[in-house]
Amino acid sequence: MPVNKKRSEPFAMNHKQRIDSILRVDHAGEYAATKIYEGQLAVFSKLPHKQGFCEKLREMEAEEHRHLGAFNELLVEREARPSLLSPLWGAAGFALGVGTALMGERAAMACTAAVEEVIGTHYQKQEESLAQMEGEESLRETVDAFRQDELEHRATALDADAESAFGYIPLTRVIQGGCRLAIKIAEKI
Repeated sequence: MPVNKKRSEPFAMNHKQRIDSILRVDHAGEYAATKIYEGQLAVFSKLPHKQGFCEKLREMEAEEHRHLGAFNELLVEREARPSLLSPLWGAAGFALGVGTALMGERAAMACTAAVEEVIGTHYQKQEESLAQMEGEESLRETVDAFRQDELEHRATALDADAESAFGYIPLTRVIQGGCRLAIKIAEKI
């Protein structure tokens, strides 16, 4: 009986499915990122002595909103759907933002450093995949530009002494594990 080589890849995605998955997960991630900053600002904005820190958070939040806006447009343009779990990503992001803010500035910055490290790697992998796909130069350039912004956010967080946060290593491991799991889920759902 001849072996059917297609059986070894029963769930291989076609071009549109791959692009839809990329757009869905990136949209979900940027949405969650805006909610993380909203959660942090909900805590810090109530503290008059934290207004300088709030400005830093607002600047990063504005970039995340710009990214989200671009992915909103791309979802419509490419006729792709957002993640069905968007409400969950929003709630989880907001809770993460509030939780790390309650732990203090350094923990909030540790959160940013952890998330952006995972997202930087995620976007890099997407760039490599998109480079192999014909006609996706514009999307690859968008992902690259956003990756650079995310890496700048990580650098900002590290410059703000994120690594001095209480429990930095376990905190970042938990956050990064959650991000990686969310990426895998959002790629599909």
